Amino acid sequence: MHSASIRSFFLDGPSGRLEALLNQGSENADYAAVVCHPHPLFGGTMHNKVVFHAMKALNSFGWPVLRFNFRGAGLSQGEHDHGRGEVEDVRTALNWLDREFHLPVIFAGFSFGSAVGLQAACSDPRVRAAIGLGLPAAPVHGRNYDFSFLKTCSKPKLFVSGAYDQFGTPEQLKAVVNSLPEPRKLVIIPAADHFFEGKLPQMRETIEQWVREAIL
Repeated sequence: MHSASIRSFFLDGPSGRLEALLNQGSENADYAAVVCHPHPLFGGTMHNKVVFHAMKALNSFGWPVLRFNFRGAGLSQGEHDHGRGEVEDVRTALNWLDREFHLPVIFAGFSFGSAVGLQAACSDPRVRAAIGLGLPAAPVHGRNYDFSFLKTCSKPKLFVSGAYDQFGTPEQLKAVVNSLPEPRKLVIIPAADHFFEGKLPQMRETIEQWVREAIL
């Protein structure tokens, strides 16, 4: 079995150090993973429950999984940059994983973390597959997210949202996902809200099943 030990440290980010946690993987891991957290101005950190459950799903395959706080969140330095600089924060995490493990990477992000992180992940050849949880397909806090960059993303993609997600109806998500190249999969979890309240085990099982089908 893989080690359950957790390493706490800082990444050298473009706007100062970024607080990070690594859940260790097995010695013979074939992938590494990173999970990005929701909007820091609305309480999002790497300790978010959805982020934690996504990490547990990916770590269950023996993969090392990195979480980190975006600039200005937790103990991370810098100031919130409305998604622009945060893309560079994700690249910092990908670079660190590459140096540390030299393994292909699986990306996962929740809400703001998916909208921002997918921009870095889709264009990075080191990232083999991407997971978007609670993708904000509707305007959030007055902001419209542009997902046109995903139209060139031919990597395996999983999108998981709740049927009652207040930042994207199933119809809005289907419109986004159906415009993307294969392979792609959209799973709507019944009776779940944006934060998968009460449905986190189902979200986790969805990730694990997709990994077994699409990656392993």
